[in-house]
Amino acid sequence: MRTSKVTGVGSFVPEDVYTNFDLEKMMDTSDEWIQQRTGIKQRMWVKPDQCTSDLALEASLQAIKNAGLEKSEIDMIILATISPDHDFPGTGCFLQAKLDLPEIPALDIRQQCTGFVYAMSIADKFIRSGSNKNILVVGAEVHSKGLDKTPEGRTVSVLFGDGAGAVVMSACDVDDPMKERCFIDSQLHSDGKFAKELWMPGPGSAIGENRADQNMLNEGLHFAQMNGKVVFVHAVKRMSQCLKDLCQKNNVSLDDIDLFLFHQANLRINSKVAEVMGIPEDKVFNTIQKYGNTTAATIPIGMHDAVKEGKLKEGMLVASAAFGSGFTWGSALYRW
Repeated sequence: MRTSKVTGVGSFVPEDVYTNFDLEKMMDTSDEWIQQRTGIKQRMWVKPDQCTSDLALEASLQAIKNAGLEKSEIDMIILATISPDHDFPGTGCFLQAKLDLPEIPALDIRQQCTGFVYAMSIADKFIRSGSNKNILVVGAEVHSKGLDKTPEGRTVSVLFGDGAGAVVMSACDVDDPMKERCFIDSQLHSDGKFAKELWMPGPGSAIGENRADQNMLNEGLHFAQMNGKVVFVHAVKRMSQCLKDLCQKNNVSLDDIDLFLFHQANLRINSKVAEVMGIPEDKVFNTIQKYGNTTAATIPIGMHDAVKEGKLKEGMLVASAAFGSGFTWGSALYRW
């Protein structure tokens, strides 16, 4: 049967490191407070002249090279981001131009922290349909330029870092998808009635006469707002349930899974998911300590780090799960 598999992976983060001690000087916070509530020790933020597509470009070039392909063999780009270069056109188009890959389709998706799981699932469907052979799947974010770096914004702003990760998903034929290297299955969900529990109100067509005005800026509507308790409870519940459902659907036990690559929003969330599901800590690969929450980029950055550290090896059965604004959530199962 025709399916897809990850053939290459890459990642890129800015060089400027901001520790919790650096944030103490900006936001009336502390290293102890941040670590206790999030597990984050540091994050990377871009320089003023860097944008989302710049980070995406570096991660993409690594992934293409790692896949053993020429750029010209990429026949589609799917890019997940909530921090685009510009409101329009999509950042995938800017990435396409920087890669010098004219005319192939470039698709942006906005599923927030679940973006990469959605993007992998979409790429798999295109490949299974027979319309594409090698799809570049990217998660990239520049959050630092949109954070309230004052004491008023500390509960949200300490969470986020900048970065990009990418994989190449390529067509393959397998006889037994459970035993051979391939993308096996995914589950995608959303529930819009919780949209305002984690959101950025402006700019937008729903805030008044104009998409953006001085009142929007004065009220801070262009900064993210979060109901942390509600998000935490739903994240643990939804990630656990969709991972459980995916395993049951594919007749896989949690013991069969060699490595769990979860979205990196909060170390407490991932620890709680592992506790609820009885997953050993050594099977969960976390990167939030050094990168913070890079939203759509966290899972592919984690993939690349896990490969480099020898934690993710060929033949391993891997499960990913994510939860984000929307609310959106999803899971994916794949043989590496």
